[in-house]
Parts: sequence; C-alpha cells; structure tokens
Amino acid sequence: MHRTRESSSRAPRRRDWRVPGLLATLSAISVLGAVFSGWPAEDGAEQRRPDPARSPMEHAVRARSDEVRVRFEQAVVMLHARQYEHAATALHRVIELDPALPEAHVNMGYALLGLGRHEAARDFFTGATDIRPGQANAYYGLAITNEALGDLPAAIGAMRAFVHLAAPEDPFVRKARAALWEWQEAQNRGPGRDVARR
Repeated sequence: MHRTRESSSRAPRRRDWRVPGLLATLSAISVLGAVFSGWPAEDGAEQRRPDPARSPMEHAVRARSDEVRVRFEQAVVMLHARQYEHAATALHRVIELDPALPEAHVNMGYALLGLGRHEAARDFFTGATDIRPGQANAYYGLAITNEALGDLPAAIGAMRAFVHLAAPEDPFVRKARAALWEWQEAQNRGPGRDVARR
C-alpha cells in the first residue's frame, strides 16, 4: 500500500505535558513534605513520625505510657481543684493501665478520702505501701484515714512512719508532729477521761 502525500503530511504531534507535570507535582509534594515534617506542630511540640524500626508492640507501649502520664496529670489537677469524683475516674484508668504505680494508688486514696469513702481510701493507701514501702505520702494519708475511722493506734503508727520517711523540709512534717502529739494525748486520756473533763 502506497502512502499518499496527504497522509504523510500530518500536522506535527503536540507533546502531552500531563504525565511530566504529574511527576513534577508529586516530586514537589514529597520534597515539601520532608521539609515540613520537621517543623514544630502548631502547639510547639515536635511532630512525631512513626519510626519504622519500632515494632507495633513498642508503639503500643509508648501510647500506653503517654495515656498514663496525661491522665495522672489530669487527676492531680482535679485533686487540687477538689473535684474528687473526676480525679477518681482518671486515676481508675491510670491504675488499670499501670497497676504497679504507687503514686496513682496514693492519689486515689486522697480522692476517696475527699469523697468520704474512708475504708476504700485506706485500702488504696495500704496498696501503695505494699508496692513501695518507702512511699511517705501514703503513710500520711493512711494516718488521716485511720484517725477518721476512729483507729488512733493505727493512725499513730502510720504517722510515725510518715515522719520517719519524709524529708525534714517536707511541709507536712510539722502538721504530722502536731497530729501525733494530739492523738497520743487523746489516747493517753482514754474515752472516759474526756467525758470527766467536760
């Protein structure tokens, strides 16, 4: 078959720029993404990029640790604001995630103490001392709780443990010594002597 002149004299073909344009756009996005990923996030914190060397288990442990920290900090703020029910809820989650954290047990004891649930508070303070026998603030809470439950000998023993374990500059040491003196005086007088003096 012979070609005619008309068929060979086609108009020059225009180059399709869509594919090279798409490739250039993708390249620019990947370069800019790499540059911007190192920038601080809006809140000032560095953005976390997944580390391919970490296993899913390591990521889960990290996420769990982050949740424990955040919930614990929330609970402390709520305790200071005397929002005991909310603090107890946050601390319940902390203890669920990290049952061996004595500070969580201590703070749960203080939340329950604020709610007037003395026996439950005593259990958490005792649990904290079981986990870490040197947890001084657990003994202070245990002493206050035992005194509220009317068990002065146990209150005195716990407060003595607090005074022994606490740093001398701890502001609660002075209060503890005053409470010890008052409780020992009440114990020495006995129940009948208080009535006779009135």
